[in-house]
Amino acid sequence: MKDNTKSSQRKIWHHHPPLPIPNTPVFDWPPRPGDAVQWLSSRWINVTASSLFLIVALLVFHFDVLPNDKAQSLSADWILQVWLRNLTLILFFAGGLHLWFFTFSGQGKSFKFDAQTLKRSGKRFSFGDQVYDNMFWTLSSGVTVMTFFEVLYWWAVANDVAPGMAFSGAELWFFVWVLALPIVGSTHFYWVHRLLHWPPLYRKVHALHHRTINVGPWSGISMHPVESLLYMSDLLIHFFIPTHPVIFLLHLYIKAIGPAFTHAGFERVVAGDTKLVSAGDFHHQLHHRFFECNYGTADTPWDRWFGSFHDGTEAASERIRQRVRERALKSGGVRRWG
Repeated sequence: MKDNTKSSQRKIWHHHPPLPIPNTPVFDWPPRPGDAVQWLSSRWINVTASSLFLIVALLVFHFDVLPNDKAQSLSADWILQVWLRNLTLILFFAGGLHLWFFTFSGQGKSFKFDAQTLKRSGKRFSFGDQVYDNMFWTLSSGVTVMTFFEVLYWWAVANDVAPGMAFSGAELWFFVWVLALPIVGSTHFYWVHRLLHWPPLYRKVHALHHRTINVGPWSGISMHPVESLLYMSDLLIHFFIPTHPVIFLLHLYIKAIGPAFTHAGFERVVAGDTKLVSAGDFHHQLHHRFFECNYGTADTPWDRWFGSFHDGTEAASERIRQRVRERALKSGGVRRWG
């Protein structure tokens, strides 16, 4: 399997996907229905993080979901049960990816975006270490907020505050949700992310996440608690629109565990010449490198519509740099690139 490491971008990236990176065809005009269907379905018919999370959601629903009568009242025993399950899932996925990519160097630098190693020192990090910093905020803020939304959901469904949905008789609606989740999540992420880059919120909240420029699996939900709450707040849609619990769990895992993959720093997990699963998201890797671009994901064209889309090319890099320079001149400040 060939690793794409030779290009004009080599001075920045060790590897990158073919450039320019694509944006979703779902919203193109005139419509391209064939390409749109392929884009929407590819994450479910291939081995991806999303398809893995769907399997995990089904397993959790069938083997570890609380009965309604128990969830009707909040109690420490079942809340702790949910927290421990979520902690285990994060440790398994984020920890497993970190062990494979960085501790054991299971594939060396094959398909690694940034040739640099993770920062193991630095005053800007908690404990003076990027990995320890990312692990601390992921396991404290991230897992806690993840558990908060899940506990709130089970309590709300058990008390008829949130509308549940049976699978039988609503099969089509279930699959519509599956296809719609990436679009719902991407739209929410774009607007919340733009809010988090508002200077007062950035300095007090979002800067913690941006301590990490060369990302790794533990960077994904290494966030200030306020950011974690805002970032996962799109889960509240399930309190208003009927949803099967598997869909809620799938959405939760995409939000909370998915960033371990999108921040992995590697495009894919490989064993020898065999691709096991897609991993890193170069679209978001560009955001951590250049900051003022790619606030959303490639699943919606918000960045394209508002002029903040970076397609990975040198021309796009220069355009973003120029925009930052112009803003710095207007504000009388100087913006330094990480």
